[in-house]
Amino acid sequence: MAHPKRKQSKTRRDKRRTHYKIEAPNVNTCKTTGEAHLPHRAYEVDGDVYYNGKLFIKAETEAE
Repeated sequence: MAHPKRKQSKTRRDKRRTHYKIEAPNVNTCKTTGEAHLPHRAYEVDGDVYYNGKLFIKAETEAE
């Protein structure tokens, strides 16, 4: 089984790990509503659900 002959320094270990970073998610802006949302996801604006800039599900209004 492979076994290191020398201990790898903390600096070398950390250099290798510099590539593991958290990236900020991409955010798109809807041309119809102007709302910021994740791409390829449905999003809600005032109770209505939009997808691809089109009204997908209309919010039900309460009749009083």
